[in-house]
Amino acid sequence: MEPGTVPTDLRYRTTHEWVRVEGSTATVGITDHAQSQLTDIVFVDLPPVGKVVAKGESVLVLESVKTVADVYAPAAGRVVAVNAELAARPESVNRDPYGAGWLYRLELSGPIDASDLLSPDAYRALVRASA
Repeated sequence: MEPGTVPTDLRYRTTHEWVRVEGSTATVGITDHAQSQLTDIVFVDLPPVGKVVAKGESVLVLESVKTVADVYAPAAGRVVAVNAELAARPESVNRDPYGAGWLYRLELSGPIDASDLLSPDAYRALVRASA
């Protein structure tokens, strides 16, 4: 995937997470833009499966050689899966943020408010405006 790619099958948050909703489950990761800003990710502090989170709450922390960053919940729900591979290979978030670098899956408490998510075009505009 080209650097700066914004897949069209995902939705985005202003806090630079991507969200893929399938039924009542949302898979969450960080965008290519976010991983490039963080630089080399060296540790992913994954949440425990079963953790209940509120919309906008920090779910996990990413550590890079440059900084520490929170990753937020796009909606209320319960963590039902985490990408355990990231414990041994946190660099997967940098190499493949939309694939092997996914972070966690959330069983949604209810539908995600569509107004909380950006379309690919709106996310691209957000990134351009912050450049």
